[in-house]
Amino acid sequence: MKYLKRLSWGIVIYAILYLTWSGFAAYGFTAGIAPRLCELVVLVIVATIAGRSLHFNSWKDIIPYSFGWAVIAFAIDTILTLPFSGLAMYSNWNLWVGYALVMLLPLAAPQTRVFVEETPSSF
Repeated sequence: MKYLKRLSWGIVIYAILYLTWSGFAAYGFTAGIAPRLCELVVLVIVATIAGRSLHFNSWKDIIPYSFGWAVIAFAIDTILTLPFSGLAMYSNWNLWVGYALVMLLPLAAPQTRVFVEETPSSF
């Protein structure tokens, strides 16, 4: 198993989503469904890129990595957010949906790849 890809993509996914939400908050774009949908689009793009970077052909090969990415997101949330918001943050269903999406979205990555079948050329 590629431990560096498990660790690095988990941190990258968290960092990009954190940066995206921070940008939304800086411009007051946090109310309603639109910012959540934009965040979801960013997550779909980043999770698909992460899943494709593994170069696996089956979701069964990706799941140990995507589960690790969700665990890393949980750990970073625990380290950075828990001291400020307390255990109440775990009662927010949005948090758990986010962890589930981080784990499940990369599993679709093999379906986004285009397989090219090479035909032997005759000389």
